[in-house]
Amino acid sequence: MIDKEAYLIGTLKSGYVGDDAAVVGKTLYSMDAFFEGSHFKREWMSMAQIGRKAMLVNLSDAIAMNAHPKYALVTVCIPPDLTTSQIDELTGSMERTAAEFGCEIIGGDTIGGEKLHLSIALVSESDDPLLRSGLEPGDLLAYTGTLGKSKKALDALFRGEKIAADSRFYEPKLRGDFIYEARPLLHSGMDISDGLYCDTNKLLDMNKYGFEILKNIDDDTGFSGEEYEMLISFPEENIEAVEAVAKKTDTPLNIFAKVAENEKRFPCKSHHF
Repeated sequence: MIDKEAYLIGTLKSGYVGDDAAVVGKTLYSMDAFFEGSHFKREWMSMAQIGRKAMLVNLSDAIAMNAHPKYALVTVCIPPDLTTSQIDELTGSMERTAAEFGCEIIGGDTIGGEKLHLSIALVSESDDPLLRSGLEPGDLLAYTGTLGKSKKALDALFRGEKIAADSRFYEPKLRGDFIYEARPLLHSGMDISDGLYCDTNKLLDMNKYGFEILKNIDDDTGFSGEEYEMLISFPEENIEAVEAVAKKTDTPLNIFAKVAENEKRFPCKSHHF
């Protein structure tokens, strides 16, 4: 079946399309949606948790590209049953979360609708953006952190169970300290939002390479979406330096494959429900 998201993106003609953000000079522009029914259910999360995660998944796009977020524009679709105190909780959480990363909400739009939907546009700055392009044969592919916890939490929520307040589903871990310091050592990178399998394929597709597996990945790890850990590539000669930065910033680093001149791909399926 055709991937309609990829198809839609492919219809756009701009040369700026293809990364987590569009790079125009030293300014980066990005936008991400956080929609009820696609990314969360209101019965699963408080308004504060919804506002925080909506902002974090957007900030992740900037941080993944070695950029510093500066300004945010927020569009909110407000359902009829949302109270003013809930709105206060939602906007307060978004503002506090943005401020943690040096970012300010400067405007946006509001509409009425049946569900709570948020869409956030970010304006960020970088002197040396980390792009998805730049892979070279022989590069090592690695991911940060531990993958799979977000999917396990989502499965538990579907079963009607409670999950911990600090669950990765609620509280993605952004790796800004690692990316900002490791950038000179890296060839390419992106955040893991659609699962390690699918996002590795995106990186390979853009650069027209394949891979050789170095560490077997189980499906719970490979298919887990909404992780927002980092997927990176770097030349093998930089391995000790990259590992040193990972240790310094307390960032678990998992090398799992090597870039190769073949057409090998991981299995991929959408994680949205």
